[in-house]
Amino acid sequence: MRNSNMLFQRFFATRGFSRHVPSTFFFTRLLLLAVVLFSIVPSTARAEEKVQVVVLPFRILEGDELGYLKDQIPELIKTQLKNEGATLVEPEKQDLAAWESSDADTDTARRIGIKLSVDYIVWGYLSQSGSAYNLNARLLRPLILEPAATFDVAIDGIGNLLSGIQELSRELVIKLFERQKIEQIIITGNKRIESDAIEQNIKTKPGDPYTAASLSNDLKAVYAMGYFEDIRIEATDGEDGKIITFRVQEKPTIRRISFKGNYAFNDDEINEALNIKSGSILNVFSIQNNIGRIESLYKEKNYHNVKVTYEIKELENNQGDLQFIIEEGKKLKIEKISFEGNTEFDDEALKDVIKTNEKGFWTFFTDSGALKKEQLRQDTISLRNFYQNNGFIDAKVGEPQVEYLEDMIYIKFKIDEGKKYRVGKVEISGDMLLPKAELMDRLKITQEEFYNREVVHNDVLTLTDLYSDEGYAYADVFPRIDKDTEALVVNILYVIKQGKNVFFETISITGNKRTRDKVIRRELNVYEQELFSGKRLKRGIRNLYRLDYFDDVKVETSKGSADDKIDLNVEVKEKPTGQFQVGGGYSTLDYGYVMASIGERNLFGRGQTLNLSSTLSAKSSTYMLSFTEPYLFDTRISAGFDIYKTERDYSLYDKSSQGSRIRLGFPVVTDTRLYWSYTYDISNISNIDDDAANRIKEMDGTHITSSTQLTLRYDTRDKILNTTEGTNSFVSVEYAGLGGDIGFTKYTAGSSWFWPLFSSGTVGMINGKTGYVTENQNGFLPDYERFYLGGMSSVRGFGWRDLHALDEFGDEIGGESFIQLNLEWILPLIKDAGIMWVFFVDTGNVFGEKDTVELNDFREGGGGGIRWFSPIGPMRLEYAWILDPVENESTNGRWEFSIGTAF
Repeated sequence: MRNSNMLFQRFFATRGFSRHVPSTFFFTRLLLLAVVLFSIVPSTARAEEKVQVVVLPFRILEGDELGYLKDQIPELIKTQLKNEGATLVEPEKQDLAAWESSDADTDTARRIGIKLSVDYIVWGYLSQSGSAYNLNARLLRPLILEPAATFDVAIDGIGNLLSGIQELSRELVIKLFERQKIEQIIITGNKRIESDAIEQNIKTKPGDPYTAASLSNDLKAVYAMGYFEDIRIEATDGEDGKIITFRVQEKPTIRRISFKGNYAFNDDEINEALNIKSGSILNVFSIQNNIGRIESLYKEKNYHNVKVTYEIKELENNQGDLQFIIEEGKKLKIEKISFEGNTEFDDEALKDVIKTNEKGFWTFFTDSGALKKEQLRQDTISLRNFYQNNGFIDAKVGEPQVEYLEDMIYIKFKIDEGKKYRVGKVEISGDMLLPKAELMDRLKITQEEFYNREVVHNDVLTLTDLYSDEGYAYADVFPRIDKDTEALVVNILYVIKQGKNVFFETISITGNKRTRDKVIRRELNVYEQELFSGKRLKRGIRNLYRLDYFDDVKVETSKGSADDKIDLNVEVKEKPTGQFQVGGGYSTLDYGYVMASIGERNLFGRGQTLNLSSTLSAKSSTYMLSFTEPYLFDTRISAGFDIYKTERDYSLYDKSSQGSRIRLGFPVVTDTRLYWSYTYDISNISNIDDDAANRIKEMDGTHITSSTQLTLRYDTRDKILNTTEGTNSFVSVEYAGLGGDIGFTKYTAGSSWFWPLFSSGTVGMINGKTGYVTENQNGFLPDYERFYLGGMSSVRGFGWRDLHALDEFGDEIGGESFIQLNLEWILPLIKDAGIMWVFFVDTGNVFGEKDTVELNDFREGGGGGIRWFSPIGPMRLEYAWILDPVENESTNGRWEFSIGTAF
């Protein structure tokens, strides 16, 4: 090879290798791995005349425990020689047999080499002396009568055997190809990057053969570090070999990043979106990547015409200042959404299907009219599903066309509706868990006139759940759809394969750093080694959400140790359960009031609830301490107590009371519990107004209430707060007269229904409540145990206790009965933030003992407001009017609010 300088063009590295020091125990495996690694490295030898070589097995002179090396050492040598350009010739079986039976001498090696017509033949010995080893190799040219060349490598310890073999191979390569050695490696031109860091990426070392291939790989590795603009390799002659110089030119670095033309975002906000900082390498590709990041940031805020360029100011010391120049353009919103190809449904009907919408009246306060690419893609799927749910089984929806104008956005959906198909024959085949007729009765598609993809999907879920509840966790229900294109009907065959009964093997709980495992397991209500039940598992997941201890609950099932075993993995993400709430409102009685409570809903991670609350106003105060144990003695019986003290300045009298209550709850059937409580209350009535009703004047003094109450409650709500579906119903009876002077029987009942409405996140709610109370014989029914309505929790628009009954003299008193009805429409305002609109209509009234309940006597209130189901607690801000004001009744609306926070 010429001694002149070599110049390699820089290029990106494609692979790299790291070195490991083997232990004695793993050495055999490591040698095998090294053979594989060497064999997959592509040959990079010079285009020279091929040298044919035979490598014979090595002899192990001491120790049978190293006998496995006699073949592995030659394999490593052969791999190295092959990579350097040698042609390896394999000896025949009789040659190997002759070699094994000989003394491994030069004459035998020469005969084998002559027979195979090779240029060189290699063999050798491994000897051991204590912990030291000596590797001796012989290199013979069989056709030339000269002694064999001898190579010796001393090895200190078995752990260095691999590197010793590599050193031996290098010596053989130098001799075979008459190559020079590397005498020295020099690195120059680097200013910021230390030479040691560069040397770590250079595999060629002093003493190695001088080859273009190895240096080429080193150049790749150094360039792949990403710090250099140019790399040149020079080779000059030294006294004992070649001196290799790596001349590097470092890339410039960024001293400062600045922005120009940004108004919608400040510098810090844009900097957070970048993945380059001061001190980063000044790289054009990286700059272009960050231009995309800035444009994406703007487009998320509807600046879709944003343009970003850059300028670089060169500085001394190979540095530069980078400035991004931003042309924000106008903030764009969707002006019009149109559809092409739709004949069955008009544009307005299809707009109700998608979530992307045109800008509206509230566009400055909401995200209406905002373009979100991911949502647009989802809308395409929603439109296709909508058509397929209305008989158009072949409907296709193209990629939306988005046109960005100077100050608005136009969107067009192209639709190919296809033909509308009716439902034809519906059949079930396969494994029948129930009689076929009973399974058919569970299908809903038979009730549809036209094909509905969603109904078919729900039928599959219904059948799958049915089988899973009987332990067939891997039951497969597949609907076969057969289209008759002439009759335009779809025949549907549900094929059922039930598989084997499956049992829970292990149930693992993760993510609960505070909540104890048993609190989660008891809500799951599925157990290890019992038959799988999909219905109970779903109900258990719902129960975990209703605890309101977790932000998220992830449930995964995996195959167990056998086909009939399944593992259940539950991962929870805990949220704060300590709570500090503050709230307030306004009423004609209290004017302004504030309330506060502090509590813990998951005390010590045991699922217990402890709460201390207080309500204060100019005319009232309430203090209460409550505790609840949901699983008494690890049974499904709940228990708790309340201790309270209240004082209130009513408009006609003052009332102060103190007392306590004990509570128990018992499971009845699924989602139904029976609650029992006993209350002991001491109340004092004073400062009765002269204008008060006679029944109120009769309350003057101290009264003792000893009462018990039974409540049966059915609750299927998916969440206690921000409920989206489910029912909460109850019926209750309270009897007072177990002691003291107060005696009455009170009956109350109510039901709340929640269901999703037109679009995701929109919820409808109907709540009804009624009650009746009667005085017991020889007892006394005080006014404060009678019924009043009005305020945020009953009929909004009216003040607290504004709805009441009248006695025979026309004086205000509480009623013996009441009826209340509330309707709400809850829809997203800013869905991602959990902010909702609420619009409501309330009606109801209170009736006296002799009053006749008539619909004409009901009073109405209505209004709207905002609810924020924030991560730190709920907030309500509502404004309501009286919809049917009577004479002398204010027509002005009334604000009420409630806010909560968590710690």
